[in-house]
Amino acid sequence: MREMITQPADRQSEYRKLPAVDVLLRLPAVALLAAEYGDAAVTTGVRAVLAAARTAIAAGDPAPAAEAWAALVQTHLAAADVPSLRPVINATGVIVHTNLGRAPLSPAALAAVQAVAAGYSSLEYDLAAGVRGSRHDHARQLLRELTGAEDAMVVNNNAAAVFLVLSALCQGRGVLISRGQLVEIGGGFRIPDVLRQSGAHLVEVGTTNRTHARDFAAAVTAETAAIMRVHSSNFKQVGFVTMPELDELAALAHGRGMLLVDDLGSGTLLDTAAYGLAPEPMVQQSVAAGADLITFSGDKLLGGPQAGLIVGRAELVERLRRHPMARALRVDKMTLAALEATLRSYRRGRAVDEIPVWQMIAAPADDLATRATRWQARLAEAGIAAQVQPGESAVGGGSLPGETLPTWLLAVDHAAPDAAAARLRRGSRPVVCRIQHDRLLFDPRTVLAEQEGPLLDALVVGLDNA
Repeated sequence: MREMITQPADRQSEYRKLPAVDVLLRLPAVALLAAEYGDAAVTTGVRAVLAAARTAIAAGDPAPAAEAWAALVQTHLAAADVPSLRPVINATGVIVHTNLGRAPLSPAALAAVQAVAAGYSSLEYDLAAGVRGSRHDHARQLLRELTGAEDAMVVNNNAAAVFLVLSALCQGRGVLISRGQLVEIGGGFRIPDVLRQSGAHLVEVGTTNRTHARDFAAAVTAETAAIMRVHSSNFKQVGFVTMPELDELAALAHGRGMLLVDDLGSGTLLDTAAYGLAPEPMVQQSVAAGADLITFSGDKLLGGPQAGLIVGRAELVERLRRHPMARALRVDKMTLAALEATLRSYRRGRAVDEIPVWQMIAAPADDLATRATRWQARLAEAGIAAQVQPGESAVGGGSLPGETLPTWLLAVDHAAPDAAAARLRRGSRPVVCRIQHDRLLFDPRTVLAEQEGPLLDALVVGLDNA
């Protein structure tokens, strides 16, 4: 005989206190919520609150009081209405933080996005001729001017750019890549996998740490389509390391009737060495060295929106534009608007003054110390002890691995730093920081000027028991 499972009498009495769904929906305070959240959402919220109450009773808690139901429904609806994609204050000191959306856009880029998103635009319309145009024309001339390339096009990210180049120009043929450049970057993006999916054949050349031009030359066959250089992005090799210069590879490729493709990953138009960092390969240098096609990202060191940028020989770029895959990888009007605005800052020579990524890279240490000290004083007024200490910021985003910039940090000792950091992340304006040696660290380098007030308000609330 099946054993009967019974609930204690007191728990059964608590279950009987739960109202029906329609009873809660008729409560005046609950009915008013429909104007803000909609009838369907309120009904779903009522059911969710009742389900939570049943779970709580099963765990031994009493049923909510009759006067508490409306507030419970409102609280549930407010929490459910919070967007999953939210603005975050990045106090980590990692400038191009992939998990936090990479490069913040400049005011000019934001204004351009708003201008084209608010109504209709000339996305695929030639205003001068009054006929259909092409979205590939936007940003094209700016990229040519800034890089020195014959032509350019834009797709939705750099992985897509690499995939399109390989699919359109190397399918069914061999691509020579140094073993030291068979990289995997964030999200499981692996160069060997991309080649396989594109239909091109990977031909590994050289060794992990040393590859010479003669290794590439020895691997060339009638089936070889291209030599490909892949920027290491998120790691660096030191010590007994050799890699041919790009102009050597260009001479070899062109002498054998092959293409030279340079995947720069991040890609920069400015000299990073001028800001105390190691030299990052510049797009203009790759063009000048003879690379036929160069691919790089829009939302890393360029400081613009997510995009994959392809520059190079005009005949090759035109073949990419005509490839069927180009439509699947195209970008929208908002991306193009933000990208054009970002590139115009470079053309005016104002990138360091106008683009947040470069403002952060170029920020003087004295200014960072002043900001951190100001934060310390504000917390002291609220009774929260903090110190200002030297530290390091990272460029991040697969750019300049191992390179750091000197900074000044606001440091707060806390008995439970993980719990405090979690409170800051859950606040109305989420704050993300670093934890080191039980200290919460806040780096002013990556906190935008307009975020300083909200940051300090969040710290006062979130660190009140520090």
